[in-house]
Amino acid sequence: MQNLDAYLADVPDYRKVVLTRLRELCRAELEGFAEVMAYGMPTYQRDGVAEIAFASQKQYLSFYLFRGDVRDAFTERPAGQSMGMGKSCLRFRRPGSVDLDLVSDLLRATATTSGPAAQ
Repeated sequence: MQNLDAYLADVPDYRKVVLTRLRELCRAELEGFAEVMAYGMPTYQRDGVAEIAFASQKQYLSFYLFRGDVRDAFTERPAGQSMGMGKSCLRFRRPGSVDLDLVSDLLRATATTSGPAAQ
């Protein structure tokens, strides 16, 4: 995909609403981050480093938090969610199961955390 609009246009309708909402949250909370397509998914970079991404995958909607320092601060919050990729990925089986409050908190914490993204 060349851009995020094309990516969202290509996802199934039942997933489009929540993915669009994730994009809105990222844009609102991640001031100063660049919105790019990287690794085939919408990605938010600060100073050229990916810190957040999300994706529509075959069996999941995935939310990637690449900052280990922020993940460590929220170890108790993702209870009951499927974690993968070395704990950097929250997986949601259904669009309705996406915890938008948790995502918002993770985005806010990412935006206010400075320094190198500790993977």
